[in-house]
Amino acid sequence: MPGFEATRLLVYFSLFFWRSVEHPSIYLIILSSFLFFSGILGSSVDDIWAFFIEIATPEDGNFILPCCTLLLYCELWRRKGLEFTSIQASHSKTKKVILFCSRISYENVDSSVVTGTYNSYVLDGEEGGSNVTDSRQSIPKVSIPSLPDEDNGDNVAPISSSFWEWKPKFTVHYETSGSENVGSPPVLFLPGFGVGSFHYEKQLKDLGRDYRAWALDFLGQGMSLPCEDPTMQSKDGNKYMLDQESNVWGFGDESETWAKELVYSIDLWRDQVRYFVEEVIKEPVYIVGNSLGGFVALYFAACNPELVKGVTLLNATPFWGFLPNPERSPRLSRIFPWAGTFPLPSSVRKFIEILWQKISDPRSIAEILKQVYADHSTKVDEVFSRIIETTQHPAAAASFASIIFAPQGQLSFKEALTRCQMNGTPICLMYGKEDPWVRPVWGLQVKCQVPDAPYYEISPAGHCPHDEVPEVVNFLLRGWIQNLESDGSVMLPLLDGPENTDCNVTKDLEFTREGSRKSVRVRFYGNKLSVWSWLSSHFKPLFENRSH
Repeated sequence: MPGFEATRLLVYFSLFFWRSVEHPSIYLIILSSFLFFSGILGSSVDDIWAFFIEIATPEDGNFILPCCTLLLYCELWRRKGLEFTSIQASHSKTKKVILFCSRISYENVDSSVVTGTYNSYVLDGEEGGSNVTDSRQSIPKVSIPSLPDEDNGDNVAPISSSFWEWKPKFTVHYETSGSENVGSPPVLFLPGFGVGSFHYEKQLKDLGRDYRAWALDFLGQGMSLPCEDPTMQSKDGNKYMLDQESNVWGFGDESETWAKELVYSIDLWRDQVRYFVEEVIKEPVYIVGNSLGGFVALYFAACNPELVKGVTLLNATPFWGFLPNPERSPRLSRIFPWAGTFPLPSSVRKFIEILWQKISDPRSIAEILKQVYADHSTKVDEVFSRIIETTQHPAAAASFASIIFAPQGQLSFKEALTRCQMNGTPICLMYGKEDPWVRPVWGLQVKCQVPDAPYYEISPAGHCPHDEVPEVVNFLLRGWIQNLESDGSVMLPLLDGPENTDCNVTKDLEFTREGSRKSVRVRFYGNKLSVWSWLSSHFKPLFENRSH
């Protein structure tokens, strides 16, 4: 059709620019314009899909731009009113309703209402649509253990709360379970930004029955905030306070001796984890990190391979810090007069006051939790109350300022990953598909750099899969550790044999929670995963079924 031929010319032209322009953003701007006009020209979705498969070759090594291209094109089609909605199709002589969800920004959903893949569903035409299967083939269902419930008489690992003094005035809070499991593998959990060890209590209660488990609070977060003001107040008593009727620490005139070099940076947290493993756990560990904790886990493993048995990344943030690292870029770092030390300079205090009042508002915290949890039926009351409790600490505002103004680490995420790969550190990836912050494409980048790393995509699940679907994460984590501990004699979760490690496997994991049956879809991406097969698995069903 004429529209498609015009699109073909436009995309070929854009590919020429892709290979000739010096900066990717220029290419993206050009291609965005081309795709917009190609959408106006009315190209067929099926033709466009076939054409993308034809021209999309990974030989350039840069897959972010083609990914953006395809996502952008799908979004343009959606905005034109061609969003994939319910249509009728004939399948095995039975009329069924095929529902498509092509939204590129993932919507929050209630898994008690919707089970199955977000790419395509086939629901029986009968009222209720209780039988959910893939549009092309039936997805195997696997029953997994539910979380232990003490009220039902289940064996729950007790959690103990402790404090460890790393340095004078540097007191670290941590929780532990399973200490009686002598000889079992040790597992250390690292939390994300703004939370603490409490975010892993569902892991400690369950996995603590089989392993020795620890979860710590980073310095400056959770219950590892300072026990006294890191700054000295002015002689006239004129304090900088966010609230004139409350005591706020960190806004004095000069720092206390013990806090002279205190910066809540990723380098500090890396060292904190190192000494915690050496002095408290006293042996190499499996380390699990979510979001910021994932970055720290990888960074720590890259710098201390002798202390790590394996790393599991749960929607790990691929970057942290905005200011340059003084060791990597000494000249550039001198441009910035302040890099997270105490006390806060007067030039940033008003900014921090406004920002902190906004971000610590319970309504803001509730909205953030609503964003990062894909399943709104998940109970987050305990998480919410613990976050609120932390924001009320007198050092919370200044600690927050130190964190966001702290310099970057000595290694980037990619550099840390490369070093772990060179050291032969086992890595496992578990990513919630509906994460609005760390999109699945970031996990895909890690998978492409470390092809042997098992990659489990969990849906529905957002930024915190360990708290949203702990049954699934605990099941996968157990299986991965068993696989490593057995030197591969125990197969990885979801796999039936060693030959499956090269293949992509999709299964529905079913479990019971509070008397209701839940189903979560998990995709395992094998060693031969390519960017294009990943894109195809997500988008091709949409285009294929539209032609029926």
